[in-house]
Amino acid sequence: MLKIFTTQLSGFFKRIEEQEEFQFEDAARILAQASVGEGFIYIYGVEEMHAITLEAISSAEPLSQAKALPLHELDQLTSVDRVLLVSRFSTDNKAVKIAERLKKQDIPFVSIAAVPKEIAEPSLTALADAHIDTKLLKPLIPGEDGSRFGFPAMIVALYAYYGLTFTLKEIVEEYE
Repeated sequence: MLKIFTTQLSGFFKRIEEQEEFQFEDAARILAQASVGEGFIYIYGVEEMHAITLEAISSAEPLSQAKALPLHELDQLTSVDRVLLVSRFSTDNKAVKIAERLKKQDIPFVSIAAVPKEIAEPSLTALADAHIDTKLLKPLIPGEDGSRFGFPAMIVALYAYYGLTFTLKEIVEEYE
């Protein structure tokens, strides 16, 4: 099973790398505006995606200018701030509500989430200034009974996060 999981997961990484290249660049440019300016990059991960927030602020390689986004202080953000919003799916209710508030406040933001084949509105894809699709819509391993298991949403989101931060690093280094 581990071999199947690894093969499937590698395929998702490759698809994200190949199909989201321009989104990484657009998203990194948006976040770079806060990184090289006077703003902060606020990170919010819905449910298990909170791990992305922890990675950005508490890891061995924290993201420069990054802070966790406290929802009760959402109204305190200014035009120099940027937000990275991460959820399992682009149609996640909590993520969409946050995105709508950010839009109303004219705070540019980037999102990372899988985009369902049939996009229901509202969706992060329509609200975000740039969206990175993780492409993971169902578990990876087929069970003998026809069910599926092994849904590594956090792993593919973390891969997308790193792709974004590597691109951001390149842009900031060019600016300096």
